[in-house]
Parts: sequence; structure tokens; C-alpha cells
Amino acid sequence: MNKKKILVVDDSALMRRVLCDIIESDDRFEVAGKAVNGLEAFDLISRNQYDAVVLDVNMPKMNGLELLEELRKYKIKARVMMASTDTREGAQTTLDALELGALDFIHKPDNAYQCKEGIFPTEFLRVLSGVVVSNYPVFQSKEKIEEEKNKSQKVLEIIKKTADKVPGNKIVAIASSTGGPKALQSVIPRLPANLDAPVLLVQHMPIGFTASLAERLNNLSEIKVVEASEGLTVEKGTVYIAPGGKHMNLATSAGKYTIHLSDEPSREGVKPCANYMYESLIESKFDNIICVVMTGMGADGTEGIKNLKAKKKIHVISQSKETCTIYGMPKSVDVAGLSDQSAPLDDLAQEVILRVGIAK
Repeated sequence: MNKKKILVVDDSALMRRVLCDIIESDDRFEVAGKAVNGLEAFDLISRNQYDAVVLDVNMPKMNGLELLEELRKYKIKARVMMASTDTREGAQTTLDALELGALDFIHKPDNAYQCKEGIFPTEFLRVLSGVVVSNYPVFQSKEKIEEEKNKSQKVLEIIKKTADKVPGNKIVAIASSTGGPKALQSVIPRLPANLDAPVLLVQHMPIGFTASLAERLNNLSEIKVVEASEGLTVEKGTVYIAPGGKHMNLATSAGKYTIHLSDEPSREGVKPCANYMYESLIESKFDNIICVVMTGMGADGTEGIKNLKAKKKIHVISQSKETCTIYGMPKSVDVAGLSDQSAPLDDLAQEVILRVGIAK
């Protein structure tokens, strides 16, 4: 078996050693290069082929974000995994990195010795294995992005004007993982403020990141986006993002639907887990449930949707393979025969609007 070649970029010699030890403890990987800053890394990536790059943020001469900008500028393909102590408190920095082309991230403990302890090595290797099989990020010029944005906006305006009010009570439930924070920016901001349904969203992220994701999506969107909290009343025209480290369920309280956060064990290796969210809809009185499964590693969502579909009328939309960073979660739903339709990323919002309608 050919081992996957990994480049480790970190200005700390001790941290580089620890990360290299973790990588080489797995027979699937080998450390094929090391760099102490973004400048050295850019030179190595320009001249060599790596299966993945493990990248720190704070480094001298050229930091991690600056390296991502240079790779984007010169359209150099690299599968990048951010690994920095900044990626916890600096959730905004992490989201910036993901927008610049990083495919996933992990929070490093504050010192190298802590990296050897607990679940960090296992989680590090899990994230790295996902990045290795990810599709390369697609770089587009600002002009192309604006062109696509305008084109999409025109289509959505037509849909908004012609969409009939779909009868009954509806809810939308979205699941996403690797590649999700960036992909969601092609979906949530395209939903109207008067969408005739609430939206539940499980994006696999650690504690401390989902609040920043909610804030960023809210600033980009017409529809309201919030991080879910215990007891929050679920209303139409609002997106509720499950907080990192908690499972999000729908509950009924005093005749209203509310958010219930639980501390049940991780499932599919993740917390929050979309399976819990989907299964919590089984006892609901919604006439129509739209399930959307987006880019991500693993199979989260499949079991929950299978159990939900056995009890309720639902419509399942999976993100198309060619537009996924990782065609894992959508593939699992497709292979299980649970998907009612497959749609490319840029069409997901309009498919949701057509299914739930606009509140007139």
C-alpha cells in the first residue's frame, strides 16, 4: 500500500515532532516534508506533490492564512488541514481559513505535551484521513463569483415571485460536515426571510465554533440564523444551528416546538449528530419534512433519515457528488436508497424553496 504523503507546517520544532510522530504512527501516512513557516511551505508545495498539508496559523515570515491566499492566487491545488491553537478562541480565523480553501481543521492543545494525551491523536488522524480523500478546493476569480451570485439571485427572485404557498406545516432539516461551513454559504444566504418553514441545521464542529458560524451566516443572509439554545421556540424564517458539543432535538412544549439540547453520547463519532435531530422529528406533527444531506465524511444522517422515513412523509435531497468536498454523507443516503433527488450545491436553496414555499 502506498502511504499518503503529508507536509507538516509549524514554527515550533517540538510541535512538528509531536505531529510527525502522530502521523507516522498510522500505517496509511508518512511525513514527506516539514516547513517552519508559510514561505518555506509555499516553496515545497510548488515543487512537490503532497496528499495533504497540516498547517499552523501563527508563524513568522508568512502565516497560515497568507499561505492559503498565495495558493489561491496562483491556483495551486493543496488539501489543507488547519491545526492551530488559534482554531478554538480564534473561531473567526478558522472560518477565514476554510473560506480561503482549507478543507477541515482541528484544535491543537496549548502545548505539545498535551497533544500526546487524551483523544487528540485519534481525532487528528480522523480529520486527516478525511482531508486526504477530499476534493481539492475550487478557486474562482472574484469576477466569476460575482457573476454566479448575480445569476443565482435572478433565478431565486423568479422562484420567490412564482412560488405558491405550499399547504401544511413544514420543516427543513440539514446535515453537513467536512466542507460544510463554506458550502453552507451557497445555501443559507439564498433562503428568503419569509421562508414558510423553520430550518434545523447540524454542522459537525467543536465547541466554540458554531456561534461564529451562525453569526457569519446571519450577516450574509436575509433569513435569520442563530446558534440554537435550550428551550428556544422554533419559528418559520429562522435557521437554528446545533451548538458544538451538544445534540439538537426538536421538542414540544406548551403547544409549541422548541429546541432541546442533549448530552447523549457521540454517535457516528460526532457531537452534534444529525441522526438524533432527524429521529426527534418522528413525534412531530409536521405535514412535510425536507431533509437535506450535504458534503461530509462518514454516514451521519442515514440512520436517522431511515428511521424518520419509516414513520413520516419526508422528502430527502442529497448534494450531488461532483459538488461535494467529500461525497460521504450524501453517498451513504444515496446508496441506502433514501434520497428522493440529488441536486448540485448551487441548486439546493431553490429546491428547498420550491418544497416549502414562501409565507405570503
